Amino acid sequence: MLRRELPIGATAGRVVRIAEGRIAPAADGTPLQPSQPWRDAWQPLGYWNDEAVALAMDERPDADWPDGRHWLSALPEYWFPLLSTALQVAAWLRNHRFCGRCGAPATRLDTEFAMVCKGCGHRNYPRISPCIITLVTHGEALLLARSPRFPPGRYSTLAGFIEPGESAEDAVRREIYEEVGLTVGRVRYYRSQAWPFPHSLMLGFFAEAASETLNIDGVEIVDAAWFRAGELPRLPPLYSISRALIETHLADVATAGR
Repeated sequence: MLRRELPIGATAGRVVRIAEGRIAPAADGTPLQPSQPWRDAWQPLGYWNDEAVALAMDERPDADWPDGRHWLSALPEYWFPLLSTALQVAAWLRNHRFCGRCGAPATRLDTEFAMVCKGCGHRNYPRISPCIITLVTHGEALLLARSPRFPPGRYSTLAGFIEPGESAEDAVRREIYEEVGLTVGRVRYYRSQAWPFPHSLMLGFFAEAASETLNIDGVEIVDAAWFRAGELPRLPPLYSISRALIETHLADVATAGR
């Protein structure tokens, strides 16, 4: 549904309005405002069903503007690329108004997602932070853990940022060992997902644990446990890759048991 081609030269089209990570609802209940003339300050995003779309940055959201997570949970999955792009580009524009090299004001380019410094000419582009997210399994059992930032009762898969000079597979093994004290054998890539909170690229993996003995770090992870189908805790939202990893494992276990 989203065509990733900047509508260069477009002066009108649909609009996504964002402020502080919240998106304005349109009259039809979607996050896309009706076609209208664009202001010069608005950022072209791409094409949605062949209609040009721009991002409008507001100073403050109205009280009825839902946040990005609400929109992702309420809308069909095909909206994810548009909303993810809008949220990540909005965060980038808000945080990169000045050059990180010399501190001079930066100017947005119309031909690409780029900000160029008026002083030294340095360009910066939207930040994308690669992360690994891993479902650890031991036979049919799956390991789920709680971060102190999670809503009450929610458990999810393990995740962490890839460090400089580190491969994704090495990051999987390091994060698992650091957070729950497990060593793993086979590591298998699943798929990726852009995660706009605020600018991650999640690389999904399955990892097979050598044992079920846990040593929880107590800082990034406050609780972790092994679960099986039929005894699962509150899970992450359906639009997340963490939930996809869990559902894929459960489906594989059910198929193997037939």
